[in-house]
Amino acid sequence: MRRTNSPWPDLRILKLVGLEHPIFQAPMAGASGVDLAVAVSRAGGLGGLPCALLTPAQITQQVAQYRQGTEGPLNLNFFCHLMPAPDEAAEAAWRQSLAPYYRELGLALETPVSGASRAPFDEAYCAVVEAVSPEVVSFHFGLPELPLLARVKATGAKVISSATTVAEAIWLEAQGCDAVIAMGYEAGGHRGSFLTDDMGTQPGLMALLPQVVDAVSIPVIAAGAMADGRAIAAAFALGAAGVQVGTAYLPCPQSLIGAFHRTALATATDESTALTNVFTGRPARGIINRLMREIGPLSPDAPAFPTAAGALGPLRSASSTPEDFTPLWAGQAAGLGRAIDAEDLTRQLARDALARLADLGARSQNRP
Repeated sequence: MRRTNSPWPDLRILKLVGLEHPIFQAPMAGASGVDLAVAVSRAGGLGGLPCALLTPAQITQQVAQYRQGTEGPLNLNFFCHLMPAPDEAAEAAWRQSLAPYYRELGLALETPVSGASRAPFDEAYCAVVEAVSPEVVSFHFGLPELPLLARVKATGAKVISSATTVAEAIWLEAQGCDAVIAMGYEAGGHRGSFLTDDMGTQPGLMALLPQVVDAVSIPVIAAGAMADGRAIAAAFALGAAGVQVGTAYLPCPQSLIGAFHRTALATATDESTALTNVFTGRPARGIINRLMREIGPLSPDAPAFPTAAGALGPLRSASSTPEDFTPLWAGQAAGLGRAIDAEDLTRQLARDALARLADLGARSQNRP
């Protein structure tokens, strides 16, 4: 639990959630699970479980495992997208765009594909939240409908969501969020955008963060390139009350990513990532691979989220290099990642950030 003599300069997140360090582990669907969340929690941060790819029964099981592994608070994360209506023409056009790869791998274009795998927050998910009582429930792509949101808040959970613009942050506060995540353009994974689909005007974190801090009264959590103590200290200097760390945790042994994703992260540079919609139909940042280079990174042919993913499944299964057709989600600071234990990394991030902040404070006091 949070220490009463915490050295952090802003205690709002610590008090809101009950933490030792204001470090949130990004709940990365497909890349993070119970082991990573528990490790971060044991170090005093907030562990998070991504739920969009899980069934209600799986969520219940994972929450039980988390509670057995740590006494710290828990964040359950859900998507809030609207499922698109079936569009056979769009699906056929997307298959045609992928036809060269199907031919290369000896697959028929009519090869059956799986349905959309990412589910939005609904009645069944809400019932799970009511049953397991997480301390935090976070959302991506806005918020659920008001009746469901009211039920979540009635459990006592703190509600948090991501904003990629000031307007989105203001909207989230107006809907009753307890804190907001300011998600910079450099962040890995799916953009949390919900009031805009214009990626050309998306701000980076250093521009977005102070403007969000000025625009809302609730605590702001910085997300995007939070890969070391320098970045965390900078975020606090700009008014953040906490940070969310994602890509930096991917090389840790507790993450769920495959060997080829780890290799890509180990050799990543500042120029290795791009925003793409070719994997799911929605803009997300990942390490550039063959599919992104050849038909993207942003393709007008990709059908609506999350349906674009289905047609890629047969390609991954048939290819000897599945990384060509697999999203390698990562942010622009991927090159700063280190393959160390997640618990150790969390403690190191906190220690290094506090040292930087203390140094900045000492310098300020010593100015003439």
